[in-house]
Amino acid sequence: MHAIRSGIRGFAGASLIALGLAASPAFALASDAAPAGVPASGPILSGRIYDATGVALPGARVVVEGTGVQATTNLQGEFSIVTPEEAGDVTLLIDYLGRAGITHVVAAADRGRPVSLTLPAASGEPGDIVVTGASLLDNTARALNQQRTADNTVTIISADAIGRFPDPNIAEALQRAPGVGIERDQGEGRYINVRGAPSEWSAVSVDGIQIPSVDPTTRAVDLDTLPSDIVANLEVTKSLLPYQDADSIAGAVNITTRSPFDRKGFALTGMGGMSYNQFGKGHDYRGSAAVSDTFGPDRQFGLLLSGSYSMTHRRPDNVENTWSQTPAGLRVTETLFKDYDTKRQRIAGTGAFEWRPSDLTHAWVRGTYARFEDDEFRDRIGILWSEGTLQAGSTDRAATWRNTRIEKQVRHRKQVNEIWSATAGIEQRLGEGTIRADVAYSESSQTYPRRDELLFRSSLRPTLSYDFADADLPGYSLFTSKEHLQTGTFAFRENAYRSNTTKNDELTLAVRSDLPVGKTVTFSTGGKYRARHINADEERFRDRRASAAPSQSLTGLLSDQDSRNFGYDLGQRFDTGLADAYFDATKAASERRLPQSLTADYVAEEKILGLFGMAKYVKDGTTLIAGLRVETTDFESSAPSVSRTGAVTNARGHNSYADFFPNLTLRQAFTPNLILRAALSRAINRPNFPQIAPRVLETSEGNTVRVEFGNPDLKPTLSNNADAGLEYYIRPLGVISVNGFYKDLSDYRYTLTSTGVYNGVGGAILSRPVNARRGELYGVEVNWQQQLSFLPGVLSGFGVFANYTYTKGHATFDTAYAGRSRFALPGQSTHMWNASLFYERGPVNVRVAYTKRSDYLDEINADNPALDLYWEGRGQLDVTGSVQLAKGINLFAEGKNLTNTPGVRYFGERYRTYEYEKFGYTVFAGVRVKL
Repeated sequence: MHAIRSGIRGFAGASLIALGLAASPAFALASDAAPAGVPASGPILSGRIYDATGVALPGARVVVEGTGVQATTNLQGEFSIVTPEEAGDVTLLIDYLGRAGITHVVAAADRGRPVSLTLPAASGEPGDIVVTGASLLDNTARALNQQRTADNTVTIISADAIGRFPDPNIAEALQRAPGVGIERDQGEGRYINVRGAPSEWSAVSVDGIQIPSVDPTTRAVDLDTLPSDIVANLEVTKSLLPYQDADSIAGAVNITTRSPFDRKGFALTGMGGMSYNQFGKGHDYRGSAAVSDTFGPDRQFGLLLSGSYSMTHRRPDNVENTWSQTPAGLRVTETLFKDYDTKRQRIAGTGAFEWRPSDLTHAWVRGTYARFEDDEFRDRIGILWSEGTLQAGSTDRAATWRNTRIEKQVRHRKQVNEIWSATAGIEQRLGEGTIRADVAYSESSQTYPRRDELLFRSSLRPTLSYDFADADLPGYSLFTSKEHLQTGTFAFRENAYRSNTTKNDELTLAVRSDLPVGKTVTFSTGGKYRARHINADEERFRDRRASAAPSQSLTGLLSDQDSRNFGYDLGQRFDTGLADAYFDATKAASERRLPQSLTADYVAEEKILGLFGMAKYVKDGTTLIAGLRVETTDFESSAPSVSRTGAVTNARGHNSYADFFPNLTLRQAFTPNLILRAALSRAINRPNFPQIAPRVLETSEGNTVRVEFGNPDLKPTLSNNADAGLEYYIRPLGVISVNGFYKDLSDYRYTLTSTGVYNGVGGAILSRPVNARRGELYGVEVNWQQQLSFLPGVLSGFGVFANYTYTKGHATFDTAYAGRSRFALPGQSTHMWNASLFYERGPVNVRVAYTKRSDYLDEINADNPALDLYWEGRGQLDVTGSVQLAKGINLFAEGKNLTNTPGVRYFGERYRTYEYEKFGYTVFAGVRVKL
């Protein structure tokens, strides 16, 4: 690996030299005659390509016969191509995976007018496809054609393909892509890990404009906020190009929203249905609709509106065990049984108004909005083992504690995430070149209208024991002795209230120009300015005075509903109405906590200016891109600081730096379907805002106190990247590909956890971000997708989607922690794979899909390797099926997590289970309409 690293570190000079080499033939050719097979500059022919239903076909190759000049259609099926100078007919060859190619002759008299072409169905016969808007094959073709014609390494997931999986949000949809794993919350995907990298290493954009995170603790975007049914395409870029923002070491995700020009004329799509979930209550609902049309004398205006709504009601089971170092060794010091009752609501919408007066001009205004509300009641039974005394004879799996403490708590938490963005832009063709300008504003917020807790403690101090012979569901003597069911022994301990408000907004201004020089080279230049502001404010209240106690006893606050976790009988649930009435009556009088209500706050501003220049050389089957991007970063932050005497000051942090990102990208098409890609690039990941702000965040759960410290001296992580891959696209529809990658990391950022004293409280878990001197991340992705049309008869309807990713990585510190200076990378699973078998024939299609990732590190404990926290690898089986009743009307059913696979976290060894949670399976059925 040392040789690889040394080689990559020399790529910057090579890229700049390549830029000069790429430029020189352009200037040389500017005064020379065109080489054989390349026409002199001539008239530009524009057009659009559709299927028989009027839906645009992106990624189609358009070739001018006799010259070899090529163009590729965009998402709206548009292309522009240079034709020979001499007058006469022009013959176009249209190549599109999954459909028969066609030859179209443009008469000499029509060369100045846009052309509209319709490709025949996949069978090669004229007419419509059999399964309107629901064909797995048709949707796969859209994605593979875009991937095949891309300059760099990308993975595309089309909107209709997303609909073939039971994936309600963007994170869930992305897990199907090679090299993408997801992190879940209560069974639903929230963050993504691309190629085994931390979630914040992948920037997320909507229509090319980055959206800020709603979570104040990370740059990673909560993708469970965004429903999957509002998008047109998901694009995962694995190797960046110079015009792209550099802050995506792992891969950039672009969410492309629908356009009114995605289809000819009027279009209406909709979906609605309801589901049953095993660990839920009643039924869940989900629906979406989109309507668009083009109008005007020449259909030059387009308008689109879309909306989405979903509601789920679930009751996952959850048990958490905190393990700590004791004189006898690692022992469980706290156990929490959490009985959730959670309602999640998503509302989202998009709008677009576009103007295309000619094939030279395109202007647009677009907007998106998404709202995610998580309304959760949680009943909790807690055993505070460490409040008692560990008895002799304990082992690392079983122990008895005398004089323990038992708690019962109710919490009502309502979290609201909102993301919205608005963008306006224009693209103008000037001769053979183009210029584009964009202005955008995006805003995200996270608020907690409720974060209310009421805690009771039992006067009983029993001797209790635990036995982890079954690590997932250990035995606890409490459920035999049943002291927690003696509700008369519980007395009011405290109420606690928290309110959090985080607002994160960003203004973006961008411009780009593309200018052909000579016959084979295009120069592109441009810049982007991004100004982001974030404000995080938190207030905390707690009251332990007798006057704050409820007028009812604990028994009087309980309902007649059983509270159970797995097989554990937790007694009766709190009455939610009575709990809310208590919270509303006492919140105003609860005592403000200081300094906690100040030290979690911070304000930050970040300004990034990026400039790029690149040359793209295209000849025959070779595409060579060489360029340089420069980004300057100016970051300022402030946070209240409270001394031990209570004096409040304002701590400030400031960082500014400039970074260079050279790039060299090669695409070699040996044939139209056999493509080699290679790239040398550089990327950055800036620290999360609270990591670099001079602030402190204290949280508590039971007796466990966690304290997170900011580090204003934290450096950004830089990565020199090497990517190489070979792709073979199979006729009629499929691909086999192998892609390898290596990332040479400097200043890798870790969060180290240790145990210490905070504000006089011992045993607090202290976390601080630090930089590791260097690191590396490498791996390989293997992908196979194919329609098995060569099989005889009805078997020809079968097909396969399968991919596997192997990743390995580590970082090295100059300082040893608990005897270790080399650590694995958090979020990095060694193995990730997806396997899916589908069948489509006539109006019926069925898909069975299984996705799996291996264990990965979550947190590092600087004091004790045995307390490193891991997520256990998780596999999930999903099934979908549909039948088309009539043209444009499709009935479907889907089953999600049919294996009822749990989510598990553990300390060091699998038997030291920290969290064990089950979410149950979900069955969803409904109807889709596409007119």
